[in-house]
Amino acid sequence: QVQLVESGGGLVQPGGSLRLSCVASGSIFRLNDMDWYRQAPGKERELVATITSIGRTIYADSVKGRFTISRLNAKDMVYLQMNSLKPEDTAVYYCHTEIYGTSYWGQGTQVRVSS
Repeated sequence: QVQLVESGGGLVQPGGSLRLSCVASGSIFRLNDMDWYRQAPGKERELVATITSIGRTIYADSVKGRFTISRLNAKDMVYLQMNSLKPEDTAVYYCHTEIYGTSYWGQGTQVRVSS
């Protein structure tokens, strides 16, 4: 059973930073591509960033230059460093992976950017 658990969300002022963490269990983590998605109120869930098993990173245009995805295979962790946060970054952020065609999601962590 693959489990993903996120942490690190919260309330931050515009221009601030947060780091989200996701710990994975139940799979050979180092072999998996890992993603961060987000879903804002009334909007569809969108892909924010991906890090492949070999460390290649891909970002949505809306977060390029502000967000950094990274992983620490020794601890089965994936991170999302978010800088220069904007109100439009407010959303629930989800950790995700897909293994043999099955998607696995964490429970989500709320990020709110507001003054």
